[in-house]
Amino acid sequence: MQRKPYFEQVYEVVRSIPVGRVTSYGAIADFLALGSARMVGWALRNMSQFETDVPAHRVVNRVGELSGRLQFSSPDYMQAMLEQEGVEVKNDQVVDFKKRFWHPEEG
Repeated sequence: MQRKPYFEQVYEVVRSIPVGRVTSYGAIADFLALGSARMVGWALRNMSQFETDVPAHRVVNRVGELSGRLQFSSPDYMQAMLEQEGVEVKNDQVVDFKKRFWHPEEG
């Protein structure tokens, strides 16, 4: 059985994050059991224009900060998208992060 490329594995996990929930780069890396949180960030930063179904705005750092916000077309995009999904953000950090956190093992 051929394994999917790492970036595609990351995108597949990110596509699974439910609306209104967030996960971390590290949780994705741990779930995939290869690479690191930085590699997950690299994969998301290097998405092609055709990967429009990957909700990268739902991936934050290990304490709930919107550390990837500067990689979007606007620094406010990530927060706006999360708030549109019902996730409260204050000072570039997810409010009630532990409550909103989704681990890929949840399926």
